[in-house]
Amino acid sequence: MSSNVATSRSTVSPRTWRKVGMRIIPLVGLAYVASYIDRANVGYIAAPMSRDLNLGSSQIGLAAGLFFIGYILVEVPSNMMLRRFGARKWIARIMITWGLVTAATAAVNSAATLFLARLLLGFAEAGLAAGILLYLTLWFPRRQRSWALSAFFLMTPVSSIIGSPLAAALLEWGQKLFGIAGWRALFLVEGALTVVVSILIFVFLPDRPGKARWLDDEEKAAIEATLAAEADEHRARGALTGLRQALTSGRVWVMAVTWFAIAFGLYPLQFFLPAMIRSITHSIGGAGDVSSVLLSAIPYAVALVALLVWARFAARQSAVTATVVPMALGVVGLLIATFASSGTLFVVAVCLSVAGILTAMPQFWRIPAIGLTGAAAASGIALINSVSNLSGFIGPYFTGAIASATGSFTYALLAIAIIMAAGMAALLTTGRRMERLDGSIS
Repeated sequence: MSSNVATSRSTVSPRTWRKVGMRIIPLVGLAYVASYIDRANVGYIAAPMSRDLNLGSSQIGLAAGLFFIGYILVEVPSNMMLRRFGARKWIARIMITWGLVTAATAAVNSAATLFLARLLLGFAEAGLAAGILLYLTLWFPRRQRSWALSAFFLMTPVSSIIGSPLAAALLEWGQKLFGIAGWRALFLVEGALTVVVSILIFVFLPDRPGKARWLDDEEKAAIEATLAAEADEHRARGALTGLRQALTSGRVWVMAVTWFAIAFGLYPLQFFLPAMIRSITHSIGGAGDVSSVLLSAIPYAVALVALLVWARFAARQSAVTATVVPMALGVVGLLIATFASSGTLFVVAVCLSVAGILTAMPQFWRIPAIGLTGAAAASGIALINSVSNLSGFIGPYFTGAIASATGSFTYALLAIAIIMAAGMAALLTTGRRMERLDGSIS
């Protein structure tokens, strides 16, 4: 069986994989950029929106977290629908829905209407990230997955690098351009851009290699044969294949807990980093709304470089090692940030933390693909992402509540570091066992 896989892989040239990467990843990456900016925009505009709507830190944290309730409930069914109807139609449907909800959020006038808008946004956007991750497994076999996932996850720091200046610009000029508060203009503009991206997805995204007009018949057949042979190999080694198997598998649930810990390290920083920067620079005059938003983009620029550099080394490492090393750096960064006494040291520590967390993310997704195929891949990937998104609800609310109670983010950062360390321990046990079963490591 393994020799057949090796033979079929050899028929797909590096040039063909580059062609696939250049055609597929920018499109799904653009969709992910839109989603990441939409879910993070509450963090960018927390200060002015809080003043206008009379919100406290815990209410901002709750608004940020409510998004994930719908996301969690709908993600598994959404991925099964994507498998049935195809990525092109389903991803476009998701994007149109959440674009309209985001644009409508510009009209919120109270905490209650903001909470409702965020809840609806979660239901609308549910399934996008898990759907894209599933979609990439339909195109890239294991040997190509490290660089493909790394290229896709580059969109996370890119979205923050784009989102921060966009938010800053609209906070500064939104009133003049649109006649509404800058934070309202941000929702309106981002919703409209999301709808535009959904049209591009519907027109240009092929569901599978066999439907790609830009591949010739030989390339289509070679890629499909490679993927089919790898799926057969995984099944022969005991990979899960059914919906029920995936949803009741202990190793899938441990992977979900691990992904929860990784995401838990990122979401509070994503939503509260501008506020953290304002807080720690308070003693030297503080940073304003616009400058703190711009400063919050620096860690994501550093993470962009780290992702590119680590991807070159990670392909030669086991998936668990390639994930745990940057996770450890993320924990160290959080611990340094916890005890930072100056704004400069805090930003440096957050750069280390965000770079570590974001670099671990694409490497982690090499692991579930080892033991999941078919319907199990669709449901298992969705389950892992769905459970992890509890961190998106708990993390921001937890952080905001601690900040409100103590007047600082110190204890929240320490707790986040501990949770990430626990995730590393889970990964080092179950993840290693999965790799041994698959023969990925000796």
